[in-house]
Amino acid sequence: MNDVIPAPAQARVPVSGGGTFPVHRIYCVGRNYAEHAVEMGFTGREPPFFFLKPADAVVPVAEGETGQVEYPSLTRNYHHEIELVVAIGRGGRDIAAAQAPQHIWGYAVGLDMTRRDLQGDMKKQGRPWCIGKAFDHSAPIGPLVPKARTGELLAGAITLSVNGSLKQQGDLRELIWSVNETIEQISAAWTLVPGDLIFTGTPAGVGPVARGDVMEGAIAGLGTLKVAVR
Repeated sequence: MNDVIPAPAQARVPVSGGGTFPVHRIYCVGRNYAEHAVEMGFTGREPPFFFLKPADAVVPVAEGETGQVEYPSLTRNYHHEIELVVAIGRGGRDIAAAQAPQHIWGYAVGLDMTRRDLQGDMKKQGRPWCIGKAFDHSAPIGPLVPKARTGELLAGAITLSVNGSLKQQGDLRELIWSVNETIEQISAAWTLVPGDLIFTGTPAGVGPVARGDVMEGAIAGLGTLKVAVR
């Protein structure tokens, strides 16, 4: 079969120790830390909900490097959200939470960048808020670390600083819906395949960044992700 246009390049994430991880889809979990849910106007252990980003929203950042993102168009309120990213290495449908670890290839530090004003406008109108979440370069991500090296990540500090000032701080054990429960829920709605990434939610403290700011996120056992806004 001959393509009638050049095939777009596939997004890939660097792997710690060498190699790359080709990206299929990006699933994101909304409001998965209680304090963040409160700051967004919600409370309690609400049923999980999901949104997607396009695979080419990925901004891969190699170990020891500083990634670069352009301040996006249309917004005046561009927010950081630090998240644990889970990489799926084995696909499946209707995966039980107890079996979910068998489907995890590895983990990374990621940023779910958000055009908060556009997201808020869409919420008020009862419309989809893809424009606030699924825009170009909205998913910077550091190197994937194989689960074979880290073991299953059930706890550990997660932080985000802007220009050296701590903005977000939490622990993976504070996830409302655990990684395994999240995989169970997503795989009930979509068939997970190798190459899928799951952004698992952000702790409280989300806020704006401006041109010239440098964000540095960290998760215990996974190192750091450094990204500058141009």
